[in-house]
Amino acid sequence: MYRPVIASRKSFPPWLIILGVLGALAALGLIIGLLVHFLAVENKIYYYQGGFKVLNIPYDRNYERETSLESNYLSKILEIKMVDAFQSSNIYKQYINSQIITLVPDNNSVTAHIWLVFKDSWSNKENLRRRIESILRQMLENSESLTTDPGSLKLMEISKVDAEKIINNRCGRRPRMSATYDRITGGSTAHKGEWPWQASLRVNGKHYCGASLIGERFLLTAAHCFQGTNNPKNFTVSFGTRVTPAYMQHSVQEIIIHEDYVKGEHHDDVAVIKLTEKVSFSNDVHRVCLPESTQIFPPGEGVVVTGWGSFSYNGKSPLLLQKASIKIIDTNTCNSEEAYGGRIVDTMLCAGYLEGSIDACQGDSGGPLVHPNSRDIWYLVGIVSWGHECGRVNKPGVYMRVTSYRDWIASKTGI
Repeated sequence: MYRPVIASRKSFPPWLIILGVLGALAALGLIIGLLVHFLAVENKIYYYQGGFKVLNIPYDRNYERETSLESNYLSKILEIKMVDAFQSSNIYKQYINSQIITLVPDNNSVTAHIWLVFKDSWSNKENLRRRIESILRQMLENSESLTTDPGSLKLMEISKVDAEKIINNRCGRRPRMSATYDRITGGSTAHKGEWPWQASLRVNGKHYCGASLIGERFLLTAAHCFQGTNNPKNFTVSFGTRVTPAYMQHSVQEIIIHEDYVKGEHHDDVAVIKLTEKVSFSNDVHRVCLPESTQIFPPGEGVVVTGWGSFSYNGKSPLLLQKASIKIIDTNTCNSEEAYGGRIVDTMLCAGYLEGSIDACQGDSGGPLVHPNSRDIWYLVGIVSWGHECGRVNKPGVYMRVTSYRDWIASKTGI
């Protein structure tokens, strides 16, 4: 009968056992150290949403319209109060951002829905939330210019995904960028997600004109972009900063050209594009705000024009989206003999510099001219329309004035 062979036990030298134990202890110490660092030292980003009531405000539906003067005025006051409260607190180093997202009017009150971003270690997470809530409640209790209800305060932590959805569903918001736009003709390359409403209108897969996303299915562009054809099947729309390859491409269902536009002329050079499907808003793609028809953008105001137009007249075009910081020019100045000699009407505006150099150019047509308000929310001021070549002295770019077409846009889009 066969029997299995029993292996003899092998003993290890003491020094090897000691070395193994020390190695295991060192690895365990490293793991514990990393856990302690992560839990107690390493900062994480935390997002919150909440709300509170502002009292003694007569009911007015304008408060729920995100671009109304009433909404922006009250939101600005509340945002300043929150910034001051957090920056003067003992958690000012943890504070990143706070915004009013929406206002909801009711009988003699308005509920402000807020959005907050902080950073802190995981181990201090619960204490951070309590401190935020305490600071907000104290802010409401000590409010002098407004009557508020501290008891109405609500605050809850939300995920990064939900926080981004909230912001991306509001118009005109974008990642915080440098305050300088550097120098389009005379422009510079845009950062990823910097101008999320910028779109490329394409013919046979190639960039043809710019456009601005104003809703889930609607864009604004120039009517003259359809002088060759206005058959929706010939066009697609894409987003992102690279003109090639196309990013998040969409088909066009309908092209609505202003009824008074005449081919070859410059007046009423505005059109609406309706997409076949809704755009999924993201950090890199979401809508710009449309101004109220009564909103004023005075001469000298800083604005930004973006697009994939050529670097110079009849010159090469960029692969990456370009941006340029320019200024609105007084219409009388733009209508002077040395400029456009009276050709600028009330529905147009000039922007750029009389000394030339920085300007929109071929391929930028239909694209956005935008301006940030005091809350850093961006509004569509103009639509790239026409000009005399690009960057010429006394020949700044001419844009369709969006406020002049606000009612027309609403009648075609419901926005």
